[in-house]
Amino acid sequence: MLIAILGLIILVVGIVLKRSPEPSNHFGKLATTVGVVVVVLGLLLSTIKIIDPGKVGVQVLFGKVQDQVLESGLHFINPAVEVTTFSVQTENYTMSAKSSEGQVEGDDAIRVLSSDGLEVTIDLSVLYRLNPAKAPFILQNIGEKYEDKIVRPVTRTAIRDNAVNYQAVDLYSIKREEFQGKINKTITDNFAKNGLEVQQILVRNISLPATVKASIESKINAEQDAQKMQFVLQKERQEADRKRVEAQGIADYQKILSTGLTDKQLQYQSILAQKEIALSQNTKIIIMGGGKNPIMLSDK
Repeated sequence: MLIAILGLIILVVGIVLKRSPEPSNHFGKLATTVGVVVVVLGLLLSTIKIIDPGKVGVQVLFGKVQDQVLESGLHFINPAVEVTTFSVQTENYTMSAKSSEGQVEGDDAIRVLSSDGLEVTIDLSVLYRLNPAKAPFILQNIGEKYEDKIVRPVTRTAIRDNAVNYQAVDLYSIKREEFQGKINKTITDNFAKNGLEVQQILVRNISLPATVKASIESKINAEQDAQKMQFVLQKERQEADRKRVEAQGIADYQKILSTGLTDKQLQYQSILAQKEIALSQNTKIIIMGGGKNPIMLSDK
């Protein structure tokens, strides 16, 4: 459209020069011709609009937002229409204590009070996208800076409103997933009312006061020591049971020996022992005495 306006200016200059005395009127015809060509070219170019991939265009005609959305590609439009483009790709809005991670410089973490009155610091990332069909609504009611007007305040408010229902220790441990689910629902509902779609809420870090964190770590260490002691006690019980069984076995064996063996059994066992000695190649046998149980001596 600017080209057409420039051509119109050239055309007016040419008309003025044509009415002026010579020799200026000779340049008037040339300027008029150039002006007409530039106006026509500008109007033609103004009817062509290319929307880049991942974006949509919203048309505004004389201040009125048009409902028809221009998707990515080539479009022929009214030369008088102004087109505002919006990204429909996934956006990441991060609020973090580290200055290099978030959209806002410096410490931008969310500080909330838990139900037990302790201050908890939360780092959060919101993955979202603009609903293409809602782009005209956003331009009409919110404007192009919807991150500052919707994404940031809605997210921070949702976290604060939900965190007050939990104790600091629960947010840090057992209730973390439940807390994340609740803020996800709250943010999703609010975003949908304003033409935005939540894709994922990421609670990246929850930091507790130093005293509470030290207390939790002490409790965890105590639990680990207790578990270790239980393991040692269980092992000792198993060892005691093993020794008890072994002692009982020895006692039973000795009882059997004292009550169950006869002289004939002892004589038989002695004969077997003498036989083994006799079969040895390097053994000499000397039998001394004439009792039932001779004594055998070996010079090996």
